Amino acid sequence: MAQHVLITGGAGFIGSALADRLAAEGNHVLVLDTLARAGAADNLAWLRRRHPRHIAVAHGDIRDGAVVADCVAGTAGVFHLAAQAAVSVGRSAPLEDFEINLRGTVLLLDALRRRGDAVPLVFAGTTKVYGDLADIPLDLCDDGWQPADTALRAAGVDERRRLDFHTPHGCSKGAADQYVLDAARSFGLPSVVLRMSTIYGMRQCGTPDQGWLTHFLLAAMTGGGITLYGDGHQVRDLMFVDDAVDTCLAAWRRAGDLAGRAFNLGGGPDNAVSLLQLVGTIERLLGRPVARRMAPARADDRRWFVTDARAARAALDLPAPLPWRQGLARLAAWADGAQGRAVRAA
Repeated sequence: MAQHVLITGGAGFIGSALADRLAAEGNHVLVLDTLARAGAADNLAWLRRRHPRHIAVAHGDIRDGAVVADCVAGTAGVFHLAAQAAVSVGRSAPLEDFEINLRGTVLLLDALRRRGDAVPLVFAGTTKVYGDLADIPLDLCDDGWQPADTALRAAGVDERRRLDFHTPHGCSKGAADQYVLDAARSFGLPSVVLRMSTIYGMRQCGTPDQGWLTHFLLAAMTGGGITLYGDGHQVRDLMFVDDAVDTCLAAWRRAGDLAGRAFNLGGGPDNAVSLLQLVGTIERLLGRPVARRMAPARADDRRWFVTDARAARAALDLPAPLPWRQGLARLAAWADGAQGRAVRAA
């Protein structure tokens, strides 16, 4: 049997985009997924139609050690994207959050350790490991919150920021982040962590908790309106999914040189936007107003977070990411097509 590349959570939004790129390059891809999330089965069907000879599926759970060990056998590399991704679920079901995000990661690392060879691993982490950033003074500038420190405003948060896990979800993902980094030290695994900010793009089934940009756009296109929690001046940086895939692939190919390092992955200050600015851009894109509903701020919702991702671009020799307005226009064009209409109807 030919060696495969394993993608845990490979039927998810980023996972399916990554599987598509790998298969298009001629790699055999093994997708490990429960198919429990909305859109996962459709993403898998899409992959199989496009790459019938290069996509294999293990319908299973990252919490099942035997399944994980089987998937790891014979793999040429692992992209670990399987996760419980919603902060709200971490609060309502912390044990499930722990089992998926932390225990599942440790099971995967142990299976790789038992293989006894150096299999590259790229872990999809989160910038939530940096906490609520409550120590950063902010000013309200135009429509968005910005750091009073102009240097921080211009650059964003880099990897030197101290780790500060908040919420059960932040703790489970943060602990998994550290386990992956330690696997390079303790077991010699060429493992790399990518701490992801807001990633958006085609085939994303967005919700208010996760994939919120796509959720905003699809809600606006259906006429359902958008709910803004807090004052709407919260600022986030945005990265188009194709740029995220480029980074994942570059990290995999250079994992031997970068083992044990964590990199921020996001659009950076040039792709930072407030929620109100984003809604205004969606309105101009659609050519009509979008109903807005204001709701109380959610716990642990940072008023500002912008990623400094220059270290990843330098280490992986990557260009600047796609400007967010161009990415939003691409997403809107997809959503207006047959696939997007099916997602909106779901």
